[in-house]
Amino acid sequence: MTDTAPIRILVVDDHPLLREGLAAVIDSVPGMKIVAQASDGHEALARFREHRPDVTLMDLQMPGMDGIAAAAAIRAEWPNARIVMLTTYQGDAQALRALKAGAIGYLLKSMPHEDLVEGIRSAHAGQRYIPREIAAELAAHVADDTLSPREVDVLKRVAAGGSNKTIAAQLSLSEDTVKSHVKNIMGKLSASDRTHAVTIALKRGIIDM
Repeated sequence: MTDTAPIRILVVDDHPLLREGLAAVIDSVPGMKIVAQASDGHEALARFREHRPDVTLMDLQMPGMDGIAAAAAIRAEWPNARIVMLTTYQGDAQALRALKAGAIGYLLKSMPHEDLVEGIRSAHAGQRYIPREIAAELAAHVADDTLSPREVDVLKRVAAGGSNKTIAAQLSLSEDTVKSHVKNIMGKLSASDRTHAVTIALKRGIIDM
């Protein structure tokens, strides 16, 4: 690739209007070109195989195969793929999941167009791009104990209004085991009660409603 060749970009988002909006913004920028679009993770993998874009903008939350799974699948075949995750969530937990899946950047959909362009250019240059506020959240929680998959499952059911007895029946656990999970969750999140734990988990992107 020469210095004058445009950055070739794949845009993945399950909302057509948002996808078209992103494409319009990017195509208006000199030195950037949309080569394909996809509406879910499975289609993203197919379009990546077909076009081998320089940078992929990947929506985090999509039905079926989400952005995390799609990024991991693409990186499994092309370890050098440069994927920038797009999301409405500012939580550190979602960002950490994206980075662990191999994303090189993390952009909020609410960010100005200038930041989107800068994120794409940084990713193309092989440089990690994380908004300052999300980087601060990551740093603030780097030493925290992470919730286990079972604890996340329990917390989701707490968020849905389930009592310990109901959750125990749903997960085929004893009530005491559920109580123990809830206690551990509150401790790890430094929460004062169940409602506080849910609020913290939603803010950090550990769970979503």
